[in-house]
Amino acid sequence: MPCRPLVGVIACRREVEGHPAHVVTDKYLSAVRAYGLAPVMLPVWQDVVDGDLLAHLDGLLLTGSYSNVEPSRYGAERAPENTRDDPHRDAAALAWIPAAIGRGLPLLGICRGFQELNVAYGGTLHQALQSVPGRLDHREPESDYATRYAPAHEVTICTGGRLASLYPEPRARVNSLHQQGIDRLGDGLDAEALAPDGLIEAVSVAEASAFALAVQWHPEWQSREHPLYRALFEGFASACRKHRDVRAKCEPLSA
Repeated sequence: MPCRPLVGVIACRREVEGHPAHVVTDKYLSAVRAYGLAPVMLPVWQDVVDGDLLAHLDGLLLTGSYSNVEPSRYGAERAPENTRDDPHRDAAALAWIPAAIGRGLPLLGICRGFQELNVAYGGTLHQALQSVPGRLDHREPESDYATRYAPAHEVTICTGGRLASLYPEPRARVNSLHQQGIDRLGDGLDAEALAPDGLIEAVSVAEASAFALAVQWHPEWQSREHPLYRALFEGFASACRKHRDVRAKCEPLSA
Protein backbone atom coordinates (compact mmCIF):
# COMPACT_ATOMS: atom_id res chain seq x y z
CA MET A 1 0.00 0.00 0.00
CA PRO A 2 1.44 3.44 -0.92
CA CYS A 3 2.29 5.87 1.86
CA ARG A 4 -0.17 8.61 2.64
CA PRO A 5 0.55 11.87 0.80
CA LEU A 6 2.60 14.23 2.93
CA VAL A 7 1.02 17.68 3.38
CA GLY A 8 2.98 20.58 4.82
CA VAL A 9 0.85 22.73 7.14
CA ILE A 10 2.27 26.19 7.70
CA ALA A 11 2.80 27.19 11.33
CA CYS A 12 2.30 30.54 13.04
CA ARG A 13 5.05 31.95 15.25
CA ARG A 14 3.70 33.08 18.62
CA GLU A 15 4.79 33.43 22.20
CA VAL A 16 3.70 30.47 24.33
CA GLU A 17 4.42 30.55 28.08
CA GLY A 18 6.98 33.27 27.52
CA HIS A 19 8.85 31.50 24.69
CA PRO A 20 8.75 31.86 20.89
CA ALA A 21 6.88 28.87 19.51
CA HIS A 22 5.57 27.45 16.26
CA VAL A 23 1.86 26.71 16.47
CA VAL A 24 -0.71 24.92 14.30
CA THR A 25 -4.29 24.62 15.54
CA ASP A 26 -5.38 20.99 15.80
CA LYS A 27 -8.48 21.44 13.60
CA TYR A 28 -6.28 21.89 10.51
CA LEU A 29 -4.14 18.84 11.22
CA SER A 30 -7.23 16.76 12.00
CA ALA A 31 -8.98 17.82 8.79
CA VAL A 32 -5.95 16.90 6.68
CA ARG A 33 -5.69 13.54 8.45
CA ALA A 34 -9.42 12.83 8.02
CA TYR A 35 -8.98 12.80 4.22
CA GLY A 36 -6.21 10.21 4.19
CA LEU A 37 -3.31 12.67 4.17
CA ALA A 38 -0.33 12.86 6.51
CA PRO A 39 0.09 16.37 7.95
CA VAL A 40 3.49 17.75 8.98
CA MET A 41 3.95 21.16 10.59
CA LEU A 42 6.23 23.59 8.73
CA PRO A 43 8.06 25.99 11.08
CA VAL A 44 8.59 29.56 9.92
CA TRP A 45 11.52 31.91 10.40
CA GLN A 46 11.69 35.38 8.92
CA ASP A 47 15.33 35.03 7.90
CA VAL A 48 15.39 31.37 6.84
CA VAL A 49 12.98 30.17 4.16
CA ASP A 50 13.92 26.75 2.82
CA GLY A 51 12.20 26.22 -0.52
CA ASP A 52 13.85 22.83 -0.97
CA LEU A 53 11.63 21.21 1.65
CA LEU A 54 8.68 21.55 -0.74
CA ALA A 55 10.31 18.85 -2.87
CA HIS A 56 9.47 16.33 -0.15
CA LEU A 57 5.78 17.27 0.07
CA ASP A 58 2.64 16.31 -1.84
CA GLY A 59 0.59 19.33 -0.79
CA LEU A 60 0.75 22.66 1.04
CA LEU A 61 -1.93 23.97 3.41
CA LEU A 62 -1.94 27.65 4.36
CA THR A 63 -4.06 27.93 7.49
CA GLY A 64 -6.08 30.67 9.08
CA SER A 65 -4.66 32.71 11.95
CA TYR A 66 -5.44 35.56 14.32
CA SER A 67 -2.50 37.43 12.82
CA ASN A 68 -2.63 39.39 9.57
CA VAL A 69 -0.28 39.92 6.64
CA GLU A 70 1.71 43.06 7.39
CA PRO A 71 0.20 45.93 5.32
CA SER A 72 3.65 46.99 4.13
CA ARG A 73 3.66 43.75 2.11
CA TYR A 74 0.99 45.23 -0.16
CA GLY A 75 1.96 48.90 0.05
CA ALA A 76 -0.59 50.07 2.61
CA GLU A 77 -0.46 52.03 5.84
CA ARG A 78 -1.59 50.21 8.96
CA ALA A 79 -5.24 50.66 9.96
CA PRO A 80 -5.94 51.07 13.70
CA GLU A 81 -8.01 47.86 13.71
CA ASN A 82 -5.03 45.85 12.44
CA THR A 83 -3.10 44.89 15.56
CA ARG A 84 -1.59 41.41 15.14
CA ASP A 85 1.30 40.54 12.82
CA ASP A 86 3.49 37.51 12.15
CA PRO A 87 6.40 38.63 9.96
CA HIS A 88 8.00 35.18 10.17
CA ARG A 89 4.94 33.57 8.64
CA ASP A 90 4.66 36.34 6.04
CA ALA A 91 8.20 35.64 4.85
CA ALA A 92 7.62 31.90 4.61
CA ALA A 93 4.19 32.01 2.98
CA LEU A 94 5.11 34.61 0.38
CA ALA A 95 8.18 32.60 -0.59
CA TRP A 96 6.52 29.18 -0.57
CA ILE A 97 3.45 30.16 -2.60
CA PRO A 98 5.24 30.86 -5.92
CA ALA A 99 7.62 27.97 -5.28
CA ALA A 100 4.72 25.56 -4.71
CA ILE A 101 2.85 26.74 -7.80
CA GLY A 102 6.03 26.46 -9.86
CA ARG A 103 6.54 22.87 -8.71
CA GLY A 104 2.94 21.88 -9.43
CA LEU A 105 2.41 21.24 -5.72
CA PRO A 106 -1.30 21.19 -4.72
CA LEU A 107 -2.13 24.18 -2.53
CA LEU A 108 -5.13 24.95 -0.33
CA GLY A 109 -5.39 28.32 1.41
CA ILE A 110 -7.78 29.09 4.25
CA CYS A 111 -8.62 32.56 5.63
CA ARG A 112 -5.17 34.09 6.26
CA GLY A 113 -3.85 31.66 3.66
CA PHE A 114 -6.42 33.04 1.20
CA GLN A 115 -5.19 36.57 1.90
CA GLU A 116 -1.55 35.48 1.62
CA LEU A 117 -2.24 34.06 -1.82
CA ASN A 118 -3.77 37.35 -2.96
CA VAL A 119 -0.82 39.37 -1.64
CA ALA A 120 1.66 36.94 -3.21
CA TYR A 121 0.11 37.74 -6.59
CA GLY A 122 0.26 41.50 -6.09
CA GLY A 123 -3.23 42.02 -4.68
CA THR A 124 -4.24 44.23 -1.76
CA LEU A 125 -6.45 43.80 1.30
CA HIS A 126 -9.10 45.71 3.19
CA GLN A 127 -7.86 45.74 6.78
CA ALA A 128 -11.27 46.37 8.39
CA LEU A 129 -14.22 45.32 6.24
CA GLN A 130 -16.71 46.54 8.82
CA SER A 131 -15.53 50.09 8.06
CA VAL A 132 -15.79 49.80 4.25
CA PRO A 133 -19.00 51.24 2.75
CA GLY A 134 -21.12 48.56 1.12
CA ARG A 135 -19.36 45.65 2.84
CA LEU A 136 -20.87 43.39 5.46
CA ASP A 137 -19.35 42.91 8.89
CA HIS A 138 -17.69 39.54 8.35
CA ARG A 139 -16.37 39.10 11.89
CA GLU A 140 -17.47 36.18 14.02
CA PRO A 141 -19.79 36.66 17.00
CA GLU A 142 -18.34 36.45 20.50
CA SER A 143 -19.86 33.12 21.42
CA ASP A 144 -19.12 29.41 21.67
CA TYR A 145 -17.30 27.58 18.87
CA ALA A 146 -20.45 26.02 17.42
CA THR A 147 -22.03 29.46 16.97
CA ARG A 148 -18.86 31.12 15.71
CA TYR A 149 -18.29 28.48 13.03
CA ALA A 150 -21.93 28.08 12.01
CA PRO A 151 -22.87 29.15 8.46
CA ALA A 152 -23.22 32.95 8.47
CA HIS A 153 -23.93 33.99 4.88
CA GLU A 154 -24.34 32.63 1.37
CA VAL A 155 -21.70 32.55 -1.34
CA THR A 156 -22.37 32.34 -5.05
CA ILE A 157 -20.09 29.94 -6.91
CA CYS A 158 -18.71 31.43 -10.13
CA THR A 159 -19.86 29.49 -13.18
CA GLY A 160 -17.21 27.52 -15.06
CA GLY A 161 -14.53 27.92 -12.39
CA ARG A 162 -12.39 25.39 -10.59
CA LEU A 163 -14.53 25.49 -7.48
CA ALA A 164 -17.65 24.87 -9.58
CA SER A 165 -15.96 21.76 -10.98
CA LEU A 166 -15.72 20.37 -7.44
CA TYR A 167 -19.12 21.48 -6.16
CA PRO A 168 -22.19 21.25 -8.44
CA GLU A 169 -24.52 23.68 -6.65
CA PRO A 170 -24.54 27.40 -7.57
CA ARG A 171 -24.71 28.57 -3.95
CA ALA A 172 -23.78 27.48 -0.45
CA ARG A 173 -23.79 28.92 3.05
CA VAL A 174 -20.42 29.32 4.74
CA ASN A 175 -19.06 30.51 8.06
CA SER A 176 -17.45 33.92 8.45
CA LEU A 177 -14.64 34.69 10.91
CA HIS A 178 -12.55 37.43 9.36
CA GLN A 179 -12.03 41.16 9.57
CA GLN A 180 -9.88 41.53 6.47
CA GLY A 181 -10.64 40.65 2.87
CA ILE A 182 -9.61 41.20 -0.72
CA ASP A 183 -9.57 44.77 -1.99
CA ARG A 184 -7.77 44.41 -5.35
CA LEU A 185 -7.55 40.90 -6.75
CA GLY A 186 -4.03 39.76 -7.51
CA ASP A 187 -2.87 39.39 -11.11
CA GLY A 188 -3.19 35.79 -12.26
CA LEU A 189 -5.94 34.91 -9.81
CA ASP A 190 -9.55 34.11 -10.76
CA ALA A 191 -12.51 34.78 -8.48
CA GLU A 192 -14.31 31.54 -7.66
CA ALA A 193 -17.05 32.63 -5.21
CA LEU A 194 -18.63 35.88 -4.03
CA ALA A 195 -20.36 36.93 -0.81
CA PRO A 196 -23.69 38.81 -0.95
CA ASP A 197 -21.84 42.15 -0.66
CA GLY A 198 -19.65 41.30 -3.66
CA LEU A 199 -16.58 40.44 -1.60
CA ILE A 200 -14.45 37.74 -3.22
CA GLU A 201 -14.58 34.66 -0.99
CA ALA A 202 -12.66 32.11 -3.07
CA VAL A 203 -9.89 32.31 -5.67
CA SER A 204 -7.83 30.01 -7.86
CA VAL A 205 -4.45 30.44 -9.53
CA ALA A 206 -5.11 30.61 -13.26
CA GLU A 207 -1.65 29.37 -14.31
CA ALA A 208 -1.43 26.51 -11.81
CA SER A 209 -0.96 23.03 -13.25
CA ALA A 210 -2.36 21.41 -10.09
CA PHE A 211 -5.01 22.14 -7.48
CA ALA A 212 -4.51 25.74 -6.27
CA LEU A 213 -7.57 27.10 -4.47
CA ALA A 214 -8.04 29.36 -1.47
CA VAL A 215 -11.16 30.34 0.45
CA GLN A 216 -11.94 33.08 2.95
CA TRP A 217 -14.12 30.85 5.13
CA HIS A 218 -13.07 27.90 7.33
CA PRO A 219 -13.80 24.56 5.63
CA GLU A 220 -11.66 22.66 8.15
CA TRP A 221 -14.45 23.01 10.73
CA GLN A 222 -16.70 19.92 10.54
CA SER A 223 -15.55 19.37 6.98
CA ARG A 224 -17.31 16.00 6.69
CA GLU A 225 -20.74 17.46 7.51
CA HIS A 226 -20.75 20.39 5.04
CA PRO A 227 -20.98 19.40 1.34
CA LEU A 228 -18.92 22.36 0.06
CA TYR A 229 -16.23 21.94 2.69
CA ARG A 230 -16.07 18.22 1.95
CA ALA A 231 -15.77 18.88 -1.78
CA LEU A 232 -12.81 21.21 -1.18
CA PHE A 233 -10.90 18.73 0.93
CA GLU A 234 -11.73 15.81 -1.35
CA GLY A 235 -10.43 17.78 -4.33
CA PHE A 236 -7.27 18.74 -2.45
CA ALA A 237 -6.71 15.18 -1.23
CA SER A 238 -7.16 13.76 -4.72
CA ALA A 239 -4.60 16.20 -6.11
CA CYS A 240 -2.16 15.33 -3.31
CA ARG A 241 -2.50 11.61 -4.09
CA LYS A 242 -1.77 12.26 -7.75
CA HIS A 243 1.29 14.29 -6.80
CA ARG A 244 2.50 11.48 -4.50
CA ASP A 245 2.17 8.94 -7.29
CA VAL A 246 4.13 11.08 -9.74
CA ARG A 247 6.80 11.89 -7.14
CA ALA A 248 7.18 8.19 -6.28
CA LYS A 249 7.87 7.35 -9.94
CA CYS A 250 10.51 10.07 -10.16
CA GLU A 251 12.41 9.24 -6.97
CA PRO A 252 15.41 6.92 -7.36
CA LEU A 253 15.16 3.46 -5.81
CA SER A 254 17.07 2.86 -2.58
CA ALA A 255 20.32 0.94 -2.91
